[in-house]
Amino acid sequence: MTGRHEDRFDLGPAILFCPADRPERYPKAAARADAVILDLEDAVLPGDRADARWALLANPQDPARTVVRVNPAGTEDFALDLACLAETDYRYVMLAKSEGPEQVRALADYRVIALCETALGVVNAPAIAAEPNVVALMWGAEDLIASLGGTASRHDAATGLGAYRSVPAQARAQVRLAAGAHGKAAIDSVYLDLQDTVGLAAEVGDAVAQGFSATACLHPAQAEVIRAGYRPTADQIAWARGVLDEAERQTGAFRYQGLMVDEVVLKKARLLAARGEPVATASPAGDTEA
Repeated sequence: MTGRHEDRFDLGPAILFCPADRPERYPKAAARADAVILDLEDAVLPGDRADARWALLANPQDPARTVVRVNPAGTEDFALDLACLAETDYRYVMLAKSEGPEQVRALADYRVIALCETALGVVNAPAIAAEPNVVALMWGAEDLIASLGGTASRHDAATGLGAYRSVPAQARAQVRLAAGAHGKAAIDSVYLDLQDTVGLAAEVGDAVAQGFSATACLHPAQAEVIRAGYRPTADQIAWARGVLDEAERQTGAFRYQGLMVDEVVLKKARLLAARGEPVATASPAGDTEA
């Protein structure tokens, strides 16, 4: 089962969270990222969410490049968020702490990005991905670990960075597989160290290698690092074009630069060639404001 054509994910690779109660940041976020998530949940204090909804209504953004993250299904804030959304043109909704298909069915009029960030949400990811209005799954490491009573999602507990521990690593893979099994996009989790562009670039490279469609981020300076990571390098473009050119002169499997090329390799080459212009290096900006 796959999503309907009109519900395919087309937001681009760098998706930036922006607190919905900070409308002065909306334009900057939109200028720096491929798409913006206006956040009514964790980025806004509970007492400020009414003001955040008013800001959302008073400062409309491009619906084609804007996602609204709503509070978990069943909460009072969720109902108020939906009432607010009904007064807007936004069609992309991120459902925080998605835990079952019945929750995304309540958002039938929207293109849903289901955020699987609890144990139940990760376990139910395949059923959630099967829903027709779900266009993507995202996973969240920190909320997942907190919901399990844990204290660190990564091995370097002092900084919170380093490689993921076994449970979040499994959750990441499980959500990726669930999305892929149902033809939906997969969005990788945020990278918390805003200064570590090298670590972010490495994690983005790993996400690209495993077929993620996008990576979420918390700061405008991270967006271009993510964009660069999802674009092929000059060497990758040259290899892909060389393989495809050689395939025009061959029948069946053939050898190219020491590699046996069959249909699986040709599929990879077509994917790289279709991703657009190459980029040599990322050029992270020095902004300090989100």
